[in-house]
This record gives sequence, structure tokens and C-alpha cells, in this order.
Amino acid sequence: MLERQLVRCATSIGANYRAACRARSQADFVSKVGVVEEEADESAYWLEFLIEAKAVKGDTVTRLLKEANELTAIFAASEKTARGNRK
Repeated sequence: MLERQLVRCATSIGANYRAACRARSQADFVSKVGVVEEEADESAYWLEFLIEAKAVKGDTVTRLLKEANELTAIFAASEKTARGNRK
């Protein structure tokens, strides 16, 4: 069940990023990239949960968590920049 939730939010990142790249307006882009940020953060949450529950072993999950946190930061910065450009 947890793995399924992780797959849903992780795959949603790519789908929503694609939608953001095809946004019809700056406001639409900001909205969609905000969803991407939320999904990346949720992916990090589920990875943290799996690590804490000791449901997974190895440093692969730790690397994935690091990447999820990096993606969250990238999309947060992108959203902030796009918001600033709207004014």
C-alpha cells in the first residue's frame, strides 16, 4: 500500500511538470508547478516513512530521498521565480 502511494505521487511529478511546461499562461504555470512541488514533497514524505518504518533497506532509498528533496527545492524556487515574474 505505501509503495503504491509513493508510485502515484512520484509519477505525478512528471505528468504535472509536463502540464506546467504546456501552461497557457503565467498564472497557469505557477499553479501547475506548485502541484509538482507538492507531489515531490509528498514523495519525500513517503520515502521518509518507508525508511522510518524500516520497510526498506539499503542506501538506494536514501539517495531517492535526497533527490526528492532536491526536486522539491528546485520546483519551489521555480514557483517563486514565476510568481515574481507575474508582477
